[in-house]
Amino acid sequence: MRLLTLASTLFLGSIFALTSCKKKDPPPPIEKEAFVIFNFKFDSTQVRLDNLGQPSTIPTNHSGQSPHFNKISAHYVELAPNQHTQVGDGAVLYHAPETNAGGATAIDFDQAKLVAEGETFLKIPVSAITPGNYDWLRVSLSYQNYDIKYRASGLDLTGTIASFVGYNNYISDYTIHQESVTLNANKLQGYWGFETIGTTYDGQAPGTTVPNPLAGTSPIPAGSCLVTGQFSPALQITGTEKNDIVITISLSTNKSFEWLDDNQNGIYEPLDGDTVVDMGLRGLIPILSP
Repeated sequence: MRLLTLASTLFLGSIFALTSCKKKDPPPPIEKEAFVIFNFKFDSTQVRLDNLGQPSTIPTNHSGQSPHFNKISAHYVELAPNQHTQVGDGAVLYHAPETNAGGATAIDFDQAKLVAEGETFLKIPVSAITPGNYDWLRVSLSYQNYDIKYRASGLDLTGTIASFVGYNNYISDYTIHQESVTLNANKLQGYWGFETIGTTYDGQAPGTTVPNPLAGTSPIPAGSCLVTGQFSPALQITGTEKNDIVITISLSTNKSFEWLDDNQNGIYEPLDGDTVVDMGLRGLIPILSP
């Protein structure tokens, strides 16, 4: 009996030893979540469009220049399956905070995300987007910050403009280049501040061009800056993507700063009668990463 017990003990011990020496299977790899990532590009050579998305020339009594962009912001991003998709009926990916602090509902500039060219503006999990094919991208731009060239008192100078192109903007304060401006008020589309040599000025542009090639089938709300552009090829979302999708929002800055040129010399001279007429960007092309 004692010999049987000893044999059983040795047998069980050898099984335990074999079991304890066996390597554990590694845990399954964590599956990476794929994202759709948006950034901006500024292109002064991209075709210059009008409100209907058609090529546009500058009127004979106007002049324009292509600014050097520093920052930009948007308050709405939507993917539209086709040209008949009405605003809001596509895949709405982003809607920035709004406020009634200034009275009427307005974009809350205090919470706006400002980015430079190439910086990530928006990152959305693919799983949050309804699978399908999307032909169009709509982006409602709200803020632009850029440098322009001008002439004053015979001197050729550079100044910085902060341009608010959203439908309505609540602005507590904002910094143009180095100087800050305090408002604590709503400002409608077209409000701008200008800084040069430590001095600031502000004003209101009478119009803002908002290219929408789908104006005939899918109009945008009046006063909005909902710029529309077509994917080529279409953006396809399956919901099973393993890799990120990067979309570059290429914006036409082709003579996007436009003024009434009093003496027709092609130089912006604000002290000599030149007045700003338009600061709207001149087209959008969504580019998929290769």
